[in-house]
Amino acid sequence: MGYMKRSLEKVIMEACHEYQAIIVTGPRQVGKTTMLQKLMEGTNRTYVTLDDLNERALAQSDPEMFFQMHKPPILIDEVQYAPQLCLDLMLHADR
Repeated sequence: MGYMKRSLEKVIMEACHEYQAIIVTGPRQVGKTTMLQKLMEGTNRTYVTLDDLNERALAQSDPEMFFQMHKPPILIDEVQYAPQLCLDLMLHADR
């Protein structure tokens, strides 16, 4: 089975052009990550998942270093594992 196009794709793309940061939430296993990865193909956006325990530890312990290593634009998956990252994310978005 191939990729299933979602009606939310247009909204996400418009939001990416209008806002510095967006968050996509929803139930587990509905294709949020798959959709975002598909939409970001061919862009300069970096993908980082906090399912990776090393990335998670860095995001939790040193958010500033995390953003030095992963320059925006960036797609951060599973960001709920490092809530302290959100303050630094806001600071970067405001710059």
